[in-house]
Amino acid sequence: MDQKVAELLNQQINKEFYSAYLYLELSVYYEENDLDGFANWYMVQTQEERDHAMLMIQYLQKNSAPVTLDTVEKPEVKLGNVKDPLVVAAQHEKYVTGLINNIYDAAYQAKDFRTMQFLDWFVKEQAEEEKTADGLVKKYDLFGTDPKGLYLLDQELAARTYAAPTLTV
Repeated sequence: MDQKVAELLNQQINKEFYSAYLYLELSVYYEENDLDGFANWYMVQTQEERDHAMLMIQYLQKNSAPVTLDTVEKPEVKLGNVKDPLVVAAQHEKYVTGLINNIYDAAYQAKDFRTMQFLDWFVKEQAEEEKTADGLVKKYDLFGTDPKGLYLLDQELAARTYAAPTLTV
């Protein structure tokens, strides 16, 4: 495996764990504000991001590349109202998409077709993540400022369950 691609994947592992930590913080915020459905939504996001990191670790290991774990920074976000975490998450997903695209580009430059194929799943996943995050902001803008609408949105988000990714490395 190309050294630069391996380095970028290792950096992405840290970013995925950071994402999990960020979403855990958002979940805690909502739990503390008695929005259990929102809290559930972001707890599931936490689990997904952790699994993304684990998939990358497994991929590196199966390709005899070293895994380098680094310190996960504490998320520094200011959350003043119910909408703030939704906006933070939408912005963060766009940031992660850029990171995945950079790794894909490095793999392309190195003609590392195996890693490109591995990353195809993450590219599709990020498109879905961005659409969902943007959709939550739009739903909040439409319904969230009305107490009944907020209650119904919270109930909708409470129904989300965790499903481990089916990607094989």
